[in-house]
Amino acid sequence: MSLRVGIGYDVHKLQAGYDLCLGGIVIDHPKGTVGHSDGDVLIHAIIDALLGAAGLADIGTWFPDTETEFKDIDSKILLQKTIRIIDNEGYSIVNIDSTICLQSPKIKNYIVTMRKVLSGQMGIEPGQISVKATTTEELGFVGREEGVSSRAVVLLEKN
Repeated sequence: MSLRVGIGYDVHKLQAGYDLCLGGIVIDHPKGTVGHSDGDVLIHAIIDALLGAAGLADIGTWFPDTETEFKDIDSKILLQKTIRIIDNEGYSIVNIDSTICLQSPKIKNYIVTMRKVLSGQMGIEPGQISVKATTTEELGFVGREEGVSSRAVVLLEKN
């Protein structure tokens, strides 16, 4: 058995007039994520972790923000493409552990839905995905509600 670990990290600015996209869902909030795509930091961190574990560079290599085809794209589509990439390399997901850093809104009531959406996109069980949330106790850009960040760790197994 060959196991591989990958780590992903992403940050996006929060600004009025945008949707707050997290974990494949839109959360009602006065500020949303600004990005070339929909700015879903959780999915982007998971993609980077998946690609890193497989030794396949990062999200910017596969889905550059200079390409118009990715402008305003739903990050779930990028996740589906990433799953096909790692499948083609012979890897399957063992588990994903992730954390969203966001001062507000509180997202604990959305986590079950995020896990269902993400597992459906990746063809795995919700129990293989952990989504946690934390604030930064009003410190830094997250604490000032200027941005949101996310981290993900992925364990892959070579088929």
